[in-house]
Amino acid sequence: MSPLPSWLRRSSEIPGSDPGYPGPGGTAATQAADQALVFQAAALILTYPEAELLTRLDTIDAALAGTNAAESFAPILSHLRGKGLSKLQSFHIQEFDLSRRHALHLSYWTDGDTRRRGEVLAEIKGVYRESGLVVDTGGELPDYLPMVLEFAVADPERGLALLQRFRASLELLRLGLTKDGLPHAGVLEAVCNCLPGESPRTHAEVQARYGETRPVEFVGLDSVESLLQRPQTTDGRPDSASHPSPARHPREGGDLVTSSRGGSPR
Repeated sequence: MSPLPSWLRRSSEIPGSDPGYPGPGGTAATQAADQALVFQAAALILTYPEAELLTRLDTIDAALAGTNAAESFAPILSHLRGKGLSKLQSFHIQEFDLSRRHALHLSYWTDGDTRRRGEVLAEIKGVYRESGLVVDTGGELPDYLPMVLEFAVADPERGLALLQRFRASLELLRLGLTKDGLPHAGVLEAVCNCLPGESPRTHAEVQARYGETRPVEFVGLDSVESLLQRPQTTDGRPDSASHPSPARHPREGGDLVTSSRGGSPR
């Protein structure tokens, strides 16, 4: 079983888990400390789940206790505690690796599989280099959301700028997770709440607010409506029959058919 990615291990302590740290609820707490706590917890939780993550759930829960983000993280913490590791891993693969509806690669939402996306990824790498930090991507693309969140903890100024640059991506992902009833939706809600401005309520509002102001071609936005309108079953979950998934995934011992890990979902 592989450990947490190296880029995550570099600063995998949860802000607020140290008894000497005042925490978001303390009198010495600042907005920057609140953001660091949310971003670090979100980075850990959105990553492919490993056994090490499950040992940190109580620490994450305790660090978030009493903060505005605690309620948003409650569903995903319950989800992670309520299933075995193999089921959690299969769930993550199905919903994030094999489904572009929940792509965790931020530039996919704005640039799709275009030449422009390669330029954007290079620009993100440039931001990492400018920070002076040694960022080991561990085989992931530099726009992988948990990595960007981790970077925002280490370099708040540049990291927040990156997150705001891809605000449309974050909001579209949040809307997709919410519509599909995934417990991860609250995590994206908490992240977006750390950024300036109120979150859009619909994908149309996302395009109206960000599509006309950002110098990025919104290739992915044209298909967002169809993605968000995926048929659902009577219990509110997406109808997998209308969007059949590949039979196997490399982590499960099968051939790679479609995956967002290390690239963009198909």
